[in-house]
Amino acid sequence: MRVGFNPNKDKTLPKSDFTHQVIIPVYIPHQNDYFQDSFQILQLCLESLFKTCHTKTYFTVVNNGSCQEVKSYLNLLQAENKIQELIHTTAIGKLNAISKGIAGHQFPLITITDADVLFLKDWQKATYEVFETFPKAGVVSPSPNPKMLRYYTANVVGTTLFSKKVSFTSVISKQGMKAFAKSIGNESLYKSVHFEQQLTITKNSTSALIGASHFVATYKGLIFDVVGQRFSQYSLGGDSEEYLLDKPAADLGLWRLSTLKNYVYHLGNVAEEWMKDEFDKIDSNFSIFEDRINNKIYSGSLNVFLTKFFSRLIFRKPFWTLYLRHKGLTKEEAKQY
Repeated sequence: MRVGFNPNKDKTLPKSDFTHQVIIPVYIPHQNDYFQDSFQILQLCLESLFKTCHTKTYFTVVNNGSCQEVKSYLNLLQAENKIQELIHTTAIGKLNAISKGIAGHQFPLITITDADVLFLKDWQKATYEVFETFPKAGVVSPSPNPKMLRYYTANVVGTTLFSKKVSFTSVISKQGMKAFAKSIGNESLYKSVHFEQQLTITKNSTSALIGASHFVATYKGLIFDVVGQRFSQYSLGGDSEEYLLDKPAADLGLWRLSTLKNYVYHLGNVAEEWMKDEFDKIDSNFSIFEDRINNKIYSGSLNVFLTKFFSRLIFRKPFWTLYLRHKGLTKEEAKQY
């Protein structure tokens, strides 16, 4: 039986002091074979976040069926108030784990990252600068990758087709690109032209790369208010990341952009000496987010038309080559890009 009146009934929650959520799904079922170094790499990932994020950052770690050693470590971090939310589940899959981290919150910005990423100084500051400069930005990655130029970017390509603010410029993070290619075991990922030219958009004194990776990216929180798919049948891969993380932003008419400078390293599953060296170089330097993000969405008939039209037409090879030349590449460079 119930006696009395619950004092919390009909009371609204107090406004959170946190302005930016970081979600890290973790899957380390054991420490053998493929996962032999994963625990060590997870520690580098989380500690680099603690060193580089401001005090209004809300950390959510979703333990997706990891072994007891990892579970105990995460429990300790929560006990030390280094992470605000820790969710333990069985192995439900990466994207389902991310969905659990998103649920029950309303943050203006949400960073979703793999657990094998080393964050560098000023990554938050650089990310905020892109969001504040380009109101249509919906996804911003701190890892510039020119190979993502054609991935869910039809809206930005279409709306800036004749804009002089969009052009090819010199690459400034060649080393970061080389490190990423090596980290995924594909050192031939980029052609020589990718190390020289990248398509950027510029406003005032701020530039951003067109296109964004999804192994680490920051999203406008409103994107996840309209996500229709809440369950993925894949433990990893398949079309799960596309439909939960990538397509929703495009459906809202929001752009996928990246910082020009590289602010993260993808570590992979094998620990190397340079990783600890890079971690030791990180200085704690915080840039508080004041929530000046434009939450306007740009969905509608025009956005749908542009997305479909440019996806089906301009990304076809003859038209794409003409577009690349129009934006500054030579004929030979356009063929390679």
